[in-house]
Amino acid sequence: MSVTIDWISVAAVNEIAPGDRLVVEIGRDWVVIFNVEGQFYALEDRCSHEDVPLSEGALNGCEIECHKHGATFDITTGQHLTPPAVSPVKTFPVRVEGDLVQIGKVKR
Repeated sequence: MSVTIDWISVAAVNEIAPGDRLVVEIGRDWVVIFNVEGQFYALEDRCSHEDVPLSEGALNGCEIECHKHGATFDITTGQHLTPPAVSPVKTFPVRVEGDLVQIGKVKR
């Protein structure tokens, strides 16, 4: 099975300062993009424990803490790190093309 990626420009690089985040809607997904020391990461903006936005949580390095119950996730992989979450969150490929941050939507 062939996999292709559609790249979608979502922001200028200078719109997401280091340590900051931006929430965008891509299709039916709400995605939060993080800038950690100039590296961009994107994941679904929904805690896998309860349907609340992860973008409202505290970012510590590459870990985001859900503001509601304290579950933490690795923003580089989407992996859950602490309870009460027991499953990962969806991640999206990110790239910088020129001065644009792009999110990839995988097509199969």
